[in-house]
Amino acid sequence: MTIVTTQAELIGDDELAYLRSRTAFVAGAGMALDDGYRLAHLPLIDPHHPKAIARKDGTHYENGRHPPIYSLVVPTLGLPEAPAYQALERELRQAPFAAKIAWNLVAQRQAKLHATVCGSLSVGAPPAIGPAARDALSRLGPVALELRGLFSGNVNRGRLYLRLYPERRDGQNALHLMQRALGRPTSDLYVVGIWNLSEDLDAAEAAALAAMLDRWWDRPILRFTADRLWLMGARDDLVLDSEIVETLSLR
Repeated sequence: MTIVTTQAELIGDDELAYLRSRTAFVAGAGMALDDGYRLAHLPLIDPHHPKAIARKDGTHYENGRHPPIYSLVVPTLGLPEAPAYQALERELRQAPFAAKIAWNLVAQRQAKLHATVCGSLSVGAPPAIGPAARDALSRLGPVALELRGLFSGNVNRGRLYLRLYPERRDGQNALHLMQRALGRPTSDLYVVGIWNLSEDLDAAEAAALAAMLDRWWDRPILRFTADRLWLMGARDDLVLDSEIVETLSLR
């Protein structure tokens, strides 16, 4: 990852899914952790939490863990050193809901922060990425990206993210070009999950979070050029038990 100041054109909100995927806050109401979060995330924060869901029929989760799932991701190393990121974290630490953020997990995960490009490529064993896909990624070359924040979605409500905006390459979303290179469907939401809540928010806390999300929506956090991707395997959705199987070059 190289931090850059050049201004390649980026894909905007009108072509991405962030606006329609936001948490819908209700005036005067709190924000409850949703069932997906209580199943996949909360057991990793506090397995004894009364709202943690240890397992659910039809899913592979067991106290937040599952067989290894392999995905192709964009690493965002160096993000914690970005001045805008530090300013955002200072504000989060002073927020009314700060005591409900699992700060210990933020520190544990810093070395593996990423946005997923192609999720769930395989389960149990790393996928075979053929020569044609590798060649297509290499020919694509480094890609300009920008992180903005803050974001809370309508899925996994309880996790707070930064949003990734990709370069427009020859009129197309550059991440779509990567996805097509691997024969995968295109997607329009790429987030870096960083902060996790350990409790529901009351009405005042939810209002504070909603205001903060609005205030930070258009603020750039970090603009950089990605020259590599990680093939990452993880046994939980917070990548606490994970490995970087391979680094694929975008050169």
